[in-house]
Amino acid sequence: MKIGLGLLQILALTCLLAPARATEADPEIMLGQMLMLGFRGERAGEGDLPLVMELIRQGRLGGVILFDRDSSSGGGPRNIRSREQLRALCAELNRVAPMPLFIAVDQEGGLVQRLKPAQGFRGLPSASEMGRLSAEEVFKLAAGQGLEMAEIGLNLNFAPVIDLDLNPKSPAIGALGRSFGVLTKDAARLGLAFMRGLNSAGVIACFKHFPGHGSAAQDTHLGLADISASWRPEELEPYRFLLAQPGAYAVMAGHLFQRGLDSRLPASLSPRIIDRLLRDDLGWQGVVFSDDLQMRAITEHYSLRETLRLGIQAGVDVFILGNNLDYRQGLAEEAWLTLMDLYRQGEIPQERLRRSFARIQDLKGQLNR
Repeated sequence: MKIGLGLLQILALTCLLAPARATEADPEIMLGQMLMLGFRGERAGEGDLPLVMELIRQGRLGGVILFDRDSSSGGGPRNIRSREQLRALCAELNRVAPMPLFIAVDQEGGLVQRLKPAQGFRGLPSASEMGRLSAEEVFKLAAGQGLEMAEIGLNLNFAPVIDLDLNPKSPAIGALGRSFGVLTKDAARLGLAFMRGLNSAGVIACFKHFPGHGSAAQDTHLGLADISASWRPEELEPYRFLLAQPGAYAVMAGHLFQRGLDSRLPASLSPRIIDRLLRDDLGWQGVVFSDDLQMRAITEHYSLRETLRLGIQAGVDVFILGNNLDYRQGLAEEAWLTLMDLYRQGEIPQERLRRSFARIQDLKGQLNR
């Protein structure tokens, strides 16, 4: 990986992390590292960016996710307008961060890309279009995209999607061209090429949506997606292959309900699916991100407190709160305070917190390679 840290960041990181690792006595920072937030604002001083930057400065926010459109206000501009503007925004965020900061986007290609050619960015074809290319061609596309992202200051891409195209009418996957294809071998080989392309530029890839979204007839943005009758065991095969590869660092758990895997909870909140299936059965030791916790698949059934409590118990390492589908000023602080209260009430064991913190810091260590 090729993204480096300045000397001051390294010194600050050493001061902050050494006591936390030695004594496990700094839960404020460890819990903050488990949060990734979306916000309004294209430059310092706009929207809720001042509050977000203060939380970053305090170590209470481990990452941000950026969007080009503000969904909750009808689709107006949000964080991304041009290359120069975005580079300046990333620089401002990194400037106040006492330790490496995840700055993430969803840059899959096609209909799901925050960096659009109309704004002066390189852009990518859709996954369905890339599914007709060779692995070498996909590698080159992802490497070019990764170089642009790294130059701007972005370091984490929530892509590639490795869901199988089992339902071409799936409103969240097949109908949007977000799958490489129906075959596990295509998802595996092209997912690997995409990951390696990003990694070659110093950008982390995140595979999604575990344990497989491609058969769903529902969109988790809008409500519960029950895949109990449509999900197939072969949807795990791309994960089984890809998560064992060098350079695989992150996976996203989807808000998918599969009664045969867990009769009570969606994958993103399920110990059976994350701790047992993903970690124990598939052997995954890297970071698990939740999908956006403001999707209605979650918010229609759980409060923020219950969501975070269940996610902690399930084994999620980083909680994404896009703050875009349903904007709430002060959401990051609310989430951090909720985690702190759960910790003080004994709902987050020290060992559980330590494991997530260690995985997150190991992943952030890749940003300096």
